[in-house]
Amino acid sequence: MAEENTVFIGKKGTMAYVLAVVTQMNQQGSKEVTLKARGKAISRAVDVAEIVKNKFIKEISVKNIHISTEEVSIEDGNPLKVSAIEIKLSK
Repeated sequence: MAEENTVFIGKKGTMAYVLAVVTQMNQQGSKEVTLKARGKAISRAVDVAEIVKNKFIKEISVKNIHISTEEVSIEDGNPLKVSAIEIKLSK
């Protein structure tokens, strides 16, 4: 899947990401969009998927969910394990 069909979930409000998904699906004509999030943003990614599915695009479905653990370096150089999720939505 191309990177342009990916929405990275971070610290913004939930509706900002909902708008990004709806824009990609409706205006850009994407059939699939992947939500990616790590750590505390995982719950926001789930919220975005549910809001898009239940309120904006009724014909969308969750095609795949992939969970993993990523290792990132923190300021002092030590590795830190962080949970990650990818939610693939498709029409």
